[in-house]
Amino acid sequence: MAKFGLALGGGGARGLAHIGVIKVLEQKGIEVHSITGCSMGAIIGGLYAYFGSIKQVEDFILDIINHPKFLELGIDKLSENHKPDKNYFEQLFDYVGSRVQALRALNRLSYFDEKLSEEMYTVIPDVAVEKFKIKFSAIATDLLSGEEINFTEGSLRKIIKASSAIPGIFPPVKYNNFFLIDGSASESVPAGKVRELGADRVLAVDVTRELKIIEEPKNVFEILYRAEDISSYHLSMIRLREADIVISPDVKNLSWADFDKAEKIIAEGEKAANENIESFLKLFRRNSYIVKLEHKLKKIVGEI
Repeated sequence: MAKFGLALGGGGARGLAHIGVIKVLEQKGIEVHSITGCSMGAIIGGLYAYFGSIKQVEDFILDIINHPKFLELGIDKLSENHKPDKNYFEQLFDYVGSRVQALRALNRLSYFDEKLSEEMYTVIPDVAVEKFKIKFSAIATDLLSGEEINFTEGSLRKIIKASSAIPGIFPPVKYNNFFLIDGSASESVPAGKVRELGADRVLAVDVTRELKIIEEPKNVFEILYRAEDISSYHLSMIRLREADIVISPDVKNLSWADFDKAEKIIAEGEKAANENIESFLKLFRRNSYIVKLEHKLKKIVGEI
């Protein structure tokens, strides 16, 4: 029996495209065995593993995005009047208004404080992920050791909060002996990790930014931002080699904060999935022994 796994990458609002992809999988009868997510991929993947229905996930997410309390946070302002390929840190500095204000903000761990962050995540069910029918894990990064942590058990709420703790925006999460931030710091698209849950074939959904040619950096901040973009991009390319199929919905020109474009982003996920549905079905129906052999050969070739 096919054990179809999903690796859902991080990207803030761009990650809402995962909803559209899973919609198509459900429509075509492709049963998901396991999911590993990072950041927004952890949110969508975790909720899907919990609800077992992508319609419930979509309604849940859209209700949150359109809720007055969410709108009051002003996250959409992080995208306002900015180039779409700016990273989290650049947009944070722009949002607070000036370099001086940004430096003042650096005296604390994040823009949103712990109390507000805790309130935001109370909507996530506080349930044990190891009890889900669909196997689920989420990636977070431990600031203290620098290690990538793959959570396969524990509270869905706590795990999602840690995996989506965007540096500078949300405070690090203390969990067990870890001090955790967004999983994208160490694993942008966790294609290999979902195999650890038993998946024998993997579809990866990549919503990271494109690495575009830019003008020469003008200061130390721009150099640091560019270095972070380059490392994230190349890390993604390495991780994606572990997937059997990779799709990239057409959302890479959008900001991580473009939650006001949620329906458009979800539609792009559906479009990308429909364009690749024959490949999905072929992979899903392929003999398990052949899939394992192909994966071993691919791994050997990659090591040469």
